[in-house]
Amino acid sequence: MLLWNGKLVNEEDVHVSYHDRGYYFGDGIYEVFRIYQGHLFEKEAHLDRLYNSLAEIKIQIPWSREELSAQLNQLLDTFGEQDGMLYLQLTRGEAKRAHAFPVSTTAVMLGYCEPLARPVDAIENGIATITCEDIRWLRCNIKSLNLLPNTLAKQEAAEAGATEAILIRADNTVTEGSSSNLLIVKDGTIYTHPDGPLILSGITKKVIERIASELQIPYVERRFTREELMAADEAMITSTTMEAAPVITIDGQPVGTGTPGPVTRRLQEAYLQQVHALLADASPAS
Repeated sequence: MLLWNGKLVNEEDVHVSYHDRGYYFGDGIYEVFRIYQGHLFEKEAHLDRLYNSLAEIKIQIPWSREELSAQLNQLLDTFGEQDGMLYLQLTRGEAKRAHAFPVSTTAVMLGYCEPLARPVDAIENGIATITCEDIRWLRCNIKSLNLLPNTLAKQEAAEAGATEAILIRADNTVTEGSSSNLLIVKDGTIYTHPDGPLILSGITKKVIERIASELQIPYVERRFTREELMAADEAMITSTTMEAAPVITIDGQPVGTGTPGPVTRRLQEAYLQQVHALLADASPAS
């Protein structure tokens, strides 16, 4: 089943108009929720970011937050108790092609769930990465449908045999991955780029920040350079689908010892405890 404009429908009942502004202009936003055994992880945080993105590009939707939340629960009920992801997309709606916003239009919403296993190999063994120039626009804090620069960077990584591309701006500032946030560890302290227009504020990154506080691991948001990146003791990417995956090489050079480091391991273990807590809270009382 799919969630289509507030209702559960079969896939064959979904028809996207060629007049949809998401198709013409990428005029829309999206959100990806992680599903663990049929339960949404950090649901409210994802909804907060969704509504922030909608406000940033001035899309109004005809459903209240409570209504949308209930619709997501209905969609999730059709998915069953398995691991996966819930994808939700909202566009400004249908209108004849013109750059300025149409005078009157109705937002178009599509949501679906699909199976997605935990990336156990990446989590346990780490990933290879490359660096790329960050050529994206200056509103990366909006989870926009316009992902061509990210796609090009991800493809460059794939062609190099790497999992992720780490983006670096022209002023030598390291920002994040093409589809992830980036954190490095130096002398026991975690460093990551501050939230703002140059990065997408990741939900998983916020979970890691919370965990670091609980574990009393120093966590600092500040800009850092390519040289600092290459000199890091540890590095990791965080995302809804990748959780917290160690980075073991960058441009063919090992990060630290070239193996997942101790700080990353502590964060991973605590993250999994958060998932277990979600499932325990969701289980019916015995």
